[in-house]
Amino acid sequence: MGILSAHEIDPAEIERSYGPILIEGERVLAAFKAVRDTAFLTDLRFVLVDVQGLTGSKTSVQSIPYRSITRFSVESAGTLDLDSDLNIWVSSLATPISVKVSRNADPQAILRLLAQQVLAKR
Repeated sequence: MGILSAHEIDPAEIERSYGPILIEGERVLAAFKAVRDTAFLTDLRFVLVDVQGLTGSKTSVQSIPYRSITRFSVESAGTLDLDSDLNIWVSSLATPISVKVSRNADPQAILRLLAQQVLAKR
């Protein structure tokens, strides 16, 4: 999700912006936004929104059900590495989907949320 890190945003903002792609009763649990791109976790899936082109009029939305996630990791920020890295391996992909997350995000909370959702869907 780009080279710039994503900062945590209020899930209500996602529900307002992306409400039309959420199904009835689906809840946004956590959300991260970079300059143009967004990643969020709901109670049903992991979603990546990639805004493309100069004008941003083209948008790609990837929806990954938790049952398709085979592995995940969160690497906390270090002294020289200013961002945390969220990596999610999907059963149909050889390389992980990576999201750089601001160092202000709580890596343990992200791991706990992913574990609750991925393991509950097995």
